[in-house]
Amino acid sequence: GLTSGVTGIAVGASHTCATTSAGAALCWGTNQSGRLGTTGGDSSSPVQVTGLSSGVSAVSVGSGHTCAIAGGGAAKCWGDNQYGQLGDGTTTSRDTPVPVTGLGSGVIAISAGEWYTCAITSGGAAKCWGSNQYGQLGDGTTTNSSAPVQVAGLGSSTAVIAASVSYLVRGHTCAVTSSGAVKCWGDNHLGQLGDGTTASRYTPVGVTHLDSGVVAVSAGAGHTCAITSAGSAECWGSNSYGQLGTPSGRTPVDVIGLE
Repeated sequence: GLTSGVTGIAVGASHTCATTSAGAALCWGTNQSGRLGTTGGDSSSPVQVTGLSSGVSAVSVGSGHTCAIAGGGAAKCWGDNQYGQLGDGTTTSRDTPVPVTGLGSGVIAISAGEWYTCAITSGGAAKCWGSNQYGQLGDGTTTNSSAPVQVAGLGSSTAVIAASVSYLVRGHTCAVTSSGAVKCWGDNHLGQLGDGTTASRYTPVGVTHLDSGVVAVSAGAGHTCAITSAGSAECWGSNSYGQLGTPSGRTPVDVIGLE
């Protein structure tokens, strides 16, 4: 069991993965499409991801695939690949990790969404791959890509990225720039991009009132939240279950009790 030495954990709809202080990646849950990173079946206890017993610094879980930052900052993914979300230039699912095309080093952050994935390089560039039905890859198109494409308009200024794990079969992505601004793109039918509209965007748009001072962002199925350097929490988008912690809005609002 993982009773000590856990450095990170990522939870999906039906599988979970963790990283250890030894740099290993382990996963458990359903192994449909190989999302546990092993040739075995489902597992109710952690199993070692093939080839990732050391050097792993982060892991991110999508709905049917998993990605990690391995030794040297290499991006590797495994599991379902019907939309190219593994980034290896194919749409073939894999039950063991495969390298992401062009990202063999220098990756500092990775985020697996519903059927797509995004990453940030040490140079601050944002790259995405996989499903692009709602513009969630941010390259100005709605064309799927089985290899990483550059997110338009962000240059080399990205610090943090979050891809939505949307079980509504939609997707949006948000990033924090090096100046602390939040930019979002993709599906916006619930106002989750925070620009005051419900129009989907194929390239990044600024989130209203959050053009500086943001240190982290997290994208949900239909809403988004951010943390500011002052320690406040701001959320926007769907509020059908009270997930914003405040009256709903298409622009950021303070979470009541966490201002």
